[in-house]
Amino acid sequence: MDRRIRGAALACVLLATGLVTGCTSSSAESRTSSTPSHSGSPTKQPRDAAAGQAGAQEALAAAYRKWGIEPLAAAPAARPVRLSAAGGRIPVISEIPTQQKIVFLTFDDGAEKDPQFVAMMRELKIPFTMFLTDAAISSDYGYFKKLQAFGDGVQNHTLTHPNLRTLGAAAQKQEICGQQTKLKDHYGAAPRLFRPPYGNWNEDTRAAAASCGVEAIVLWRESMQIKNMQYQRGDKKLHPGDIILAHFRGPSELKGTTMTEMTANLLRHVQEQGFTIARLEDYL
Repeated sequence: MDRRIRGAALACVLLATGLVTGCTSSSAESRTSSTPSHSGSPTKQPRDAAAGQAGAQEALAAAYRKWGIEPLAAAPAARPVRLSAAGGRIPVISEIPTQQKIVFLTFDDGAEKDPQFVAMMRELKIPFTMFLTDAAISSDYGYFKKLQAFGDGVQNHTLTHPNLRTLGAAAQKQEICGQQTKLKDHYGAAPRLFRPPYGNWNEDTRAAAASCGVEAIVLWRESMQIKNMQYQRGDKKLHPGDIILAHFRGPSELKGTTMTEMTANLLRHVQEQGFTIARLEDYL
């Protein structure tokens, strides 16, 4: 009887030892298999990132070839500027003070809604700013939302595109504040920048814009024509920080030329003069 008891006890001890050993071994194997292997990752990840970057650059180069344009250089790192307000009034600007060989592209109104322009901007990744008038965009707010999705800014260009200098202070405020509300409702944020139609403004305009939450009135130095640009300076050249005015216009206003063709011509002139295009909102 004692031998049987001792034998059973020994079996239990062996069994318990085996189970414990087995559990320990299984647990260790589990931990080993669940730990991710890092062998090769320090070289693989940078290689994959480099390959992805090279692929993106080739896709961009192919897009430029498709549109018949020489590639623009990548925009340098943004250097935001502090604009001074004269006498506490919001600033009125036509260029950004910088020594970088950059210019800023802006499109006004919103009458033309060419789907090819959306494709062009998606493929070329050209940053620009839209100054939109409600009377021009109300038939298709969604068109400009597609452009906004690329990171392009939506800014204020009044409700109905009047010559503000012909309006009193209250009417100017309605034009500007009313468009602030419209654009916030459709695009998610109230604009910080305002461009008066035709570039016409007075001190009532500046006061009205400030009361509506606008931080700066934005004019321009060059305006895009069908094949070239109209320059304000006598040397007829781009200068660092210049703001370029363009419009959402179609063949009926451009003597048969499309908006994409006009934009391609502009980009060629920018590239030929050794400039590239930066995002206006990154500097203001």
